[in-house]
Amino acid sequence: MTKLNELTVKESIEGLKAQAFTSVELVQACLAEIARLDGYIKAYIKVLAEEALAAAQAADEQIRADPEIFNQKPLLGIPYACKDNYSTKGIETTAAANILRGYIPPYESTVTEKLKTAGAILLGKTNLDAFAHGVSTDASDFFVTRNPWDLSKVPGGSSGGSAAAVASHMCTFAMGSDTGGSIRCPASWCGITGLKPMYGRVSRYGLISMASSTDCPGPLTKTAWDAHYVLQVIAGKDSKDATSSNGDVKALTNSVAGLRIGVPKSYFAVDFETPAIKQTILDALKTFEKAGATLVNVDLLPPKYAVAVYTVIQRSEVSSNLARFDGIRFGQSRNAFGYEARRRMMLGAYTLSAGYYDEYYTKAQKVRTLIVEGFKKAFSAADIIVGPTMPNLPVPIGMLDSSPIFGELTDMMQLPGSMAGLPVVSIPCGFVSGFPIGMQLIGPHFGEAGILSAAKVFQDTTNFHLQMPSGIKELT
Repeated sequence: MTKLNELTVKESIEGLKAQAFTSVELVQACLAEIARLDGYIKAYIKVLAEEALAAAQAADEQIRADPEIFNQKPLLGIPYACKDNYSTKGIETTAAANILRGYIPPYESTVTEKLKTAGAILLGKTNLDAFAHGVSTDASDFFVTRNPWDLSKVPGGSSGGSAAAVASHMCTFAMGSDTGGSIRCPASWCGITGLKPMYGRVSRYGLISMASSTDCPGPLTKTAWDAHYVLQVIAGKDSKDATSSNGDVKALTNSVAGLRIGVPKSYFAVDFETPAIKQTILDALKTFEKAGATLVNVDLLPPKYAVAVYTVIQRSEVSSNLARFDGIRFGQSRNAFGYEARRRMMLGAYTLSAGYYDEYYTKAQKVRTLIVEGFKKAFSAADIIVGPTMPNLPVPIGMLDSSPIFGELTDMMQLPGSMAGLPVVSIPCGFVSGFPIGMQLIGPHFGEAGILSAAKVFQDTTNFHLQMPSGIKELT
């Protein structure tokens, strides 16, 4: 029998509507799993048990009083976890950085406000690489989060705490943020669904900024259906974020018949540390073909160019954004900045300085335009583009120190979509050496429904997303 904490968002809502169980029971099941597992995984920075149970009791009263309440509150009674770089009014928000220890925001982020209005229940704040600077979640200033598939490996990052919490069923869904792959990387390595919406689709207001031109709030879920459902709640124009977009999220479809899937040759020509990953993605493409889709070859710039562009632009924007942490208005002294933040600020200040701005920053923006134009051309021949999410399997804890651009090299496959501001979803599509392999589906602007529909069709015909992480099986 499926435990309540293992239910998807869809299954949880159906059960609450039918009054097969209560929100209190759903929250209790998640809290029990947190108590059982999080001492090993360490996904959560802060758990809000009392607040969550009180909110669940209130949700149950609303459900009993009005069976149609879900029309107004589509996530009523559903427990979720939130990456600790979202401002939560009255609740400590640290971005896993020592400089923000003890900081309690006086305002709520737009995303968490929308989730609260929709009835979702916050279980707690999750760990991340400090200020989201990393792909491992062992660059947190607080502690290391571990991969539920193998506790000696990292979960990916920077949304590793959220991904690990979803994969180990310590919540029903979670919020993350993606600047250069920070949702998709941990989704791939933890074997779950991770959606980076189009840039501007979801308001950034209240999200602690890293690189303002690529930061994207998004959900980590157990299924593509769940990701679409949560996206409908959090998307939309926000007067507090000038970069946010109008436009409803389209409905999902149940077929890929006639869908043109672009296969970028350059994405399969990279040096895969584990060659079996490439074959796993190619095998997954056959599933789409059997369902009626057509594969077409498309030309895109090799991902290595996005690595250089992202490194320059992201470091430049980090330098600008972290300048606001002056240790006077909020937070601790600037001496509390960690090594990775200092390194990124120094490189960013260098690329923005007189004499080097045109040499590096301006040139990077020009190449970024070439990446955007390349995708536009590819989408004239294909409806979506499919490729690997990660070129390697989860790495041992501590690998971040092996290279100053370890994150960019690891996120190589994901950086082009970030630079172009496109919607991308990563879903599990197979296993290599006992670890889940992620496949990313890239769509044109405002194309979330297209990639999520294809992802749902894939999940309806496979069971990779249903596998229980082997690392926590040992703890059962």
